[in-house]
Amino acid sequence: MYFHSNIKFLRRRKNRTQDELAEQLQMKRSTLSGYENRVAQPALDVLLLFSDYYQIAVDTLLKVDLSKLSETQLRQLEQGEDVFLRGGNLRVLASTVNAANEENIELVPVKAQAGYTSGFSDPEYISELQVFQLPFLSGEKKYRTFQLKGDSMLPIPEKAWVTGEYVIDWKELKTGDACIILTLDDGIVFKIIENRIEKEGKFILYSLNPLYEPYDIRVGEIREIWKFVHFISHEIPEPVIPENQLVRTVASLKQDLDRLKRSM
Repeated sequence: MYFHSNIKFLRRRKNRTQDELAEQLQMKRSTLSGYENRVAQPALDVLLLFSDYYQIAVDTLLKVDLSKLSETQLRQLEQGEDVFLRGGNLRVLASTVNAANEENIELVPVKAQAGYTSGFSDPEYISELQVFQLPFLSGEKKYRTFQLKGDSMLPIPEKAWVTGEYVIDWKELKTGDACIILTLDDGIVFKIIENRIEKEGKFILYSLNPLYEPYDIRVGEIREIWKFVHFISHEIPEPVIPENQLVRTVASLKQDLDRLKRSM
């Protein structure tokens, strides 16, 4: 059990002395010291008191060594209460770090995406993914890179590598943001979002390719959201033909078709 070391770790993380925290929790400093030093065992009401104060589940306070978590994982725990709305304390993001304890960027190729849909929260599965670093990205945020499949996001080419920043609070996403979304039914999708969480509890997802119709998705169907940062591809996106050039191209094709008809 990690309760004693966790409450000491969290207190120091918030820069609180034992006197300050004991006053806020309305207990004696000696009682708090006893819990931190494992001299006293907390009753259920004490566990709930610490859980409410730090907004971290009792199971997590008891079973997870918080000092071993990355900064991203700690922020995730501290941010939310509902895993579906805020990515909160019901699930800790599975992540990997390098030898310097810096967050890796894990690669999720197309061939691994079926496994990712079921293994996204499994630390063992995540540890098997290839990793890399991008020095121009913030060391304070968590990133992951997914390979694009299909043509719904053209002109971003199929098989491009799309990097996203992990989103803890989904309510902060703005309409028009591009996001990689892990869903229960569709797996990994890359879409432009319209955020309707506050009023309707859903997103509307749009493709860049106008051939694809937008569709709704309830927040309860979502497991992860990664906000678009950049993409890497060996292909150059198809150019957008200016309207006047498009008219000339269509006229030229019509002339070629007319000549072909006359020659038949």
